[in-house]
Amino acid sequence: MTNTDDSFAADRAAAREALADDDVSAFYLGIVRDGESIDTTFAQTADDPEDEGLQALSLLAAHVRIVANQAGVEPSTVAGDAATLAARLEDLSPGGMDAIDEE
Repeated sequence: MTNTDDSFAADRAAAREALADDDVSAFYLGIVRDGESIDTTFAQTADDPEDEGLQALSLLAAHVRIVANQAGVEPSTVAGDAATLAARLEDLSPGGMDAIDEE
């Protein structure tokens, strides 16, 4: 591993540790390429379950848009592929969702 790989692995471990905290009320998602921020979005908790669900869907939609922009395809293509993969996660991961959560 290079220093960059070590640094990324340490940052990823720190992010996972932070997200495991039950007190987390918001998070920020971004894509950085060659030191330049390409696209970003954020989400936070809400006062009621309906608003929180809408915020989660908004974050998912923003992520789909970011991936579509990066891939040069329509968001509906990414969303369809993501839905298909979501339905097949148990088949795709040898240990199922538990193995994915532990990565």
